[in-house]
Amino acid sequence: MKAYRAALLRFDPAADPRQAAVYEADGLLVLGPDASGAEVVHDVGAWAALAPRYPGLAVEHLPGRLIAPGFIDMHVHFPQLNVIGSPADGLLPWLENHTFPEEQRFESPAYSAAEAEFFLDELLRHGVTTALAFATSHPASVQALFAAAQQREMRLITGLCLMDRHAPAALLNRAGPAGTDATEQSLIDSENLLQQWQGVGRLGYAITPRFAPTCSAAQLRGAGELAARYPQAWIQSHVAENHDEIAWARSLFPQSRSYLSTYDDFGLMRDRAVYAHCIHFDAEDRALMHATGAAAALCPTSNLFLGSGFFDYASAEQAGFRYGLASDVGGGTSLSPFHTMLGAYVVGRDGRGKAGLSLTPQHLWWQHTAGAAQALGLDGRSGRPAVGNLLPGCEADFVLLNTQATPLLARRTARAANLDELLFALIVLGDDRVVERTVIARSARARPVGPR
Repeated sequence: MKAYRAALLRFDPAADPRQAAVYEADGLLVLGPDASGAEVVHDVGAWAALAPRYPGLAVEHLPGRLIAPGFIDMHVHFPQLNVIGSPADGLLPWLENHTFPEEQRFESPAYSAAEAEFFLDELLRHGVTTALAFATSHPASVQALFAAAQQREMRLITGLCLMDRHAPAALLNRAGPAGTDATEQSLIDSENLLQQWQGVGRLGYAITPRFAPTCSAAQLRGAGELAARYPQAWIQSHVAENHDEIAWARSLFPQSRSYLSTYDDFGLMRDRAVYAHCIHFDAEDRALMHATGAAAALCPTSNLFLGSGFFDYASAEQAGFRYGLASDVGGGTSLSPFHTMLGAYVVGRDGRGKAGLSLTPQHLWWQHTAGAAQALGLDGRSGRPAVGNLLPGCEADFVLLNTQATPLLARRTARAANLDELLFALIVLGDDRVVERTVIARSARARPVGPR
């Protein structure tokens, strides 16, 4: 076993997410292997109460530091890191002028492998220990990302991007060597990749229609059939991000009640289905999210950058569907969870077309950790250890944060009168400089964890 002494942040799963944080100014985190050899939280609590239970255990003392659960990014695009910060007039021009040309490069296994290394290192540098990520329509991109994540023992979910129409020819799914058409081959490739990677170590497969307009009815139907055969897999896509996209989807699938309903009509809404954005919903859409168990990945910096709109937190809470935070890089402007949490606060406060509200710092942090784990079905419900928290039995992913990383941050956190002030100072003033170390749970055979 190994142990760390520092300030500690974790979340009470039975509490209201707005005030669910449990904080120890002087805490002890004890890690050890579970029955399978995976590293999990063995014990956690106040130093004074726990230390006598572990005489002789070596403890790494980290004064002035905060240990918190590793962050979870519910929606990020692996092939878009190189187009972050590209100017555009909106979502569709941004895709056409910046994103699609870059994604074509990922046909190359060598290019995909090099980009996967950088992408995952950047996630870890920002304190992200679990991610639900888009790859491209090229199987090489999926193989490269899984392989790089497996080497790091990260918890990562990804899958082949399904798109058989309405995109550049170089990005559409390809026909097979045995004469299978592109749509059929994309489903064969998806199933082969799913069987190869789902459940291997800490990896998971996501059936990934890019979004309804770039998928034929046959491809969406096949994706739904695949989802029915593999209920342990995830589903990910986009929905209701901006008005032009919605109009396009509605023109292509007029038989569906709404853009969101299109996915339901093809069997793509269930537990472990995650839809990015979910901005322009009506009451029936929100009820459908709740009834099917689907979850929303909220992408505030992307929505602000592209002028897409503002997620309606109050209506989501009333409907009772699950959600969590996501960077949506490269439409999003940073991989930093601190920037994402600040963006979510701004989106919540905005009153255009809805009632504004002030999200509590604890709730913002919960959305990027324990809440995101709940939305992904990684909160222990599956019988496997949970992520996104530091309770006994949780996978031992955490970040070591320096609350004095910059002069202004040090000045502000020193004056924090309570936990909310401390967390909010980090949200507003924090960035990658705050993340001093990112620690990934290791299996018994893995090398020790060191500084990032």
